[in-house]
Amino acid sequence: MNLSNLKPAEGSTHNQNKRLGRGEGSGKGGTASRGHKGAKSRSGYSRKIGFEGGQMPLQRRLPKFGFNNINRVEYVGINLDTLQSMVDNGIITDTVDIETLVDNRITSKNSLVKILGRGELKTKLKVTAHKFTASAKAAIEAAGGEAVTV
Repeated sequence: MNLSNLKPAEGSTHNQNKRLGRGEGSGKGGTASRGHKGAKSRSGYSRKIGFEGGQMPLQRRLPKFGFNNINRVEYVGINLDTLQSMVDNGIITDTVDIETLVDNRITSKNSLVKILGRGELKTKLKVTAHKFTASAKAAIEAAGGEAVTV
């Protein structure tokens, strides 16, 4: 071993690239393979998302439409057949309230609950929720239960 055949240990070096912009003699001087002029040739260049080279970008070409009401109140809908299946599985017996629904991961603790009238209820239940549809309230009371609005 002598100075003419020294080389780094296997796997210790990773950068095999030519060093750009280090003089004309390196073969990668001058424009350093960036071409002439334009944004991409400058240092610090970063392109905006959706930039199309000065053409009007897609998100500005498409028309705006729709309306979002900031005062809208969102409810989580729970149908009567869901309540009946919970009774059949032995999850609930006589009362259903928000805490029961949260414990069984049907709704989250901060969401508002509305009982909907799909399916039929065969069991007498005391149901507590934020809102009821007319058909759901009628079905609960027809089964001998009680619909309590929070």
